[in-house]
Parts: sequence; structure tokens; C-alpha cells
Amino acid sequence: MKIIFMGTPDFALQSLAALNVNFNVALVITQPDKPIGRKKEIIFSPVKRFCIESGLDFIQPDKIRNNQELLQVVTKINPDIVCVAAYGKILSQEFLDIPKICCVNIHASLLPKYRGAAPINRAIINGDVETGISLMKMDSGMDTGDIISSFKLQIDDIDTTSTLTTKLADLGANEIVRLIKSIQSGSKILSCKQDNNKATIAPKISKDDGLIDWGKSFKEIDSLIRGCDPWPIAFTHFNSQMVKIYKIKEHDSDRINQGEIKRINKSMIVGCKDKNIEIIKIQKSGQRQLTGKDFINGISKIENPRFT
Repeated sequence: MKIIFMGTPDFALQSLAALNVNFNVALVITQPDKPIGRKKEIIFSPVKRFCIESGLDFIQPDKIRNNQELLQVVTKINPDIVCVAAYGKILSQEFLDIPKICCVNIHASLLPKYRGAAPINRAIINGDVETGISLMKMDSGMDTGDIISSFKLQIDDIDTTSTLTTKLADLGANEIVRLIKSIQSGSKILSCKQDNNKATIAPKISKDDGLIDWGKSFKEIDSLIRGCDPWPIAFTHFNSQMVKIYKIKEHDSDRINQGEIKRINKSMIVGCKDKNIEIIKIQKSGQRQLTGKDFINGISKIENPRFT
């Protein structure tokens, strides 16, 4: 079974590693290196690092569509299957027609829910209690192909995008290996069309998505904080400066106004729509993380402090 793998971030890494152990990964296609952070340093993606460490052949094309050189490379390999996990580009029909069997996408949601770039973030931010993995027979649309199989996974109250990504990556790796082994043993790929009437979109997360509205409920704010971890990190404003909020919990005390900050039993407490919130981890822009207790100690001289 000759496989081409396409993927770039951490979510894709587990599937690539599992496929590499069990099958012949003839080529890996991953996104070009991008400058990261203020210093614009070039940092290799998880998939590229794995390829280098494992001696896998890989390429990083600048584009997928209208790339005849890429099509020639893939056609020459003549793969049985192309496996895709969080590659980030829609493939042309010309590309999809190359493998002998099909192109299979490992998507981190229960399709047709959360088509798009950020299904894990959106599931947590929206307060969902479950998500999952869909193995999809790819077409030329954005996550619109026929579903081969799907597997549910519970979202725990403490899950962040980081922890849930790891769980879903493990699940996806196990299931793509199981699927290809079943194909090797002679099973046919059965699939069913998605119900487009039930489709929802999970657009790419931006920094602005992390802005906290203290007029929302504790559950909504907590879900936003967990869904924006590890990026972009949920934030608010204090004295016209951005402040990042990493972790909160409910606090049983007399209600205070939305966004208002109080010291209660040495803890940093903020009001929201339905409860009081204790700030556990917080960070001023450009400074180190602090506990809520340390933060409120540092603003003790400010009269009537509040988040906006």
C-alpha cells in the first residue's frame, strides 16, 4: 500500500507517525515554512521535523492548484491512497483523481458540523459536549466529501484546544490505520453523502476572536478561554492595556457587577452575567504570567478596578 501524506501541524503528526509504522509512506507534502513571532524566526512545522528525523521524503510546494510540477511528482509515485490531515488547502479535482483508491481526509469534527479550518477551537468555544473524527472521501469542496466513518469523543470541562487536539489526533491516527488495513484485507470503502442542510462552518481563529465579553455567562467565558488556548489566548482590557486570561473558575460569593474586579478572601474576583469568576492565571501584555492573587496585589492602589 503506497501512501502520500499531506499535513502540517501537531494534529497531523500522529497520523503520519502511525502510517509510517504500518505502511509505505512514499512522500509527505507539507506547507512551506513561515516566519513566527515578532522576530520572524523560521520554525519547522511538526510534520517537517518528523520527516527530517525519520528520513521521509517530503516537499513543500508554494501552491497546490495549477501546479503541474506537483501533479507530475504525485502521478509518478502512483499512490494507492492520499491521506490528508489539516493540510489547509483545498485540492483540485485533477489532484484528487490521481490515487488509485481515493484521497481520505482525517477531519477533527463530526461532519457536516464544523467544516473548515478551526473545528476544535469552535467546538470548545461553542460549549459542545462532544466532538470527534470524520474520515472523509475528499472532493473539490471544503470538507464536503462523502463520509466513510466517524468516531465520537467527549469534550471534558477542562479540555483546551491543545488537550483536545492531542486526543483527536490519537483517535484519527488509530482510525486511519484501521481503515487502510481493512482496505488491504480486501474490504471496499463504503461512504455516505453529507447532509448539507446540517452543515456548519468553523472559520479560522483570529486574535480578535479571543476578546472576552464580561456580559456573557461563566460557561461562555470559560469555553472561550479554553478554546483560545494555546492560541490566540483569550484577552480583556485593563487600564487600556491588553491582559490575557489563561484560567478561571467559579467563585461562590456575593454577586458583583460585570467586569468589576474585587479582592475577596485574597482572591481576584470578576463579575459576569450569572456568576462571580475567580481569575487563576493572568498576564499583562509583554510580562510574565501571574496568579490572580499576585495580579490584584499589584493593583491595590487603583480605585474601582474593572475589565473592559
